[in-house]
Amino acid sequence: MPRTGTGPDFIEALARGLEVITAFAPLRPVMSLSEVATATGLARPTARRILLTLEELGYVRADDRGYALTPRVLDLGMAYVGSLGLWDVARPHMERLVDRTRESCSIAQLDGGDIVYVARVAVPKIVTLSVQIGTRFPALQTSLGKVLLAALSPAALEGALAEPTRSGLTPLWRPAAEERDAVLREVRAQGWALADEDLALGIRSVAVPLRDGEGRVVAAVNVNAHAAETSLAELRERHLPLLLQTAGDISADFARLSGVPRAVVGVQG
Repeated sequence: MPRTGTGPDFIEALARGLEVITAFAPLRPVMSLSEVATATGLARPTARRILLTLEELGYVRADDRGYALTPRVLDLGMAYVGSLGLWDVARPHMERLVDRTRESCSIAQLDGGDIVYVARVAVPKIVTLSVQIGTRFPALQTSLGKVLLAALSPAALEGALAEPTRSGLTPLWRPAAEERDAVLREVRAQGWALADEDLALGIRSVAVPLRDGEGRVVAAVNVNAHAAETSLAELRERHLPLLLQTAGDISADFARLSGVPRAVVGVQG
């Protein structure tokens, strides 16, 4: 995250505050003041003021072990998800798909070279990697990411893949540019993508795009399965047709929602 902006309207203090929030990670949920300062590159007095401000606002709590985020931070991410309206539209369709496949279903969007999960209906299974709203994975090694990357222009694709992942993961599949481009061409041609343990052992999935009323890809939806329980043939022959139907229903409902005129009604006192 840049700490200095390109214009006079850039607020450096806000950038530093967001940097402190994003410094907390699964492997370091609790940090001391020194650890926060080191992780962000901020001076200790600056990090301390930011942490105290976040604590007063309810985004951070402090105890004898150090500082930790509070659940209120979820409000920041859910404000984005809620503003889309996509979750409310998608949820009943995703729940029906999960009932029929007995597999987890997720929706993600692209953020640089990563995907970020914005909606999920899960079934209780032991998998290699935990997924929840806000989880970030390298895009190229996921079926969701392949669908989203395949929808980009050549220039946008190169820009996205040039950004390093912020997931903290090292994927199993790390293709050369020629192999990568061939895979994305295939995804673009067939309209769906498979991932077979490309990210981590035991994870297998199929994904298709979600579109707005103008046909633009706005997200992707998948069915995720354990590789030991679900074959590639079952993903393609059983789950993919159901997933395509679900994606069509979600896209149609989202297009209708987006097309509804919105008016702001003032209330006179």
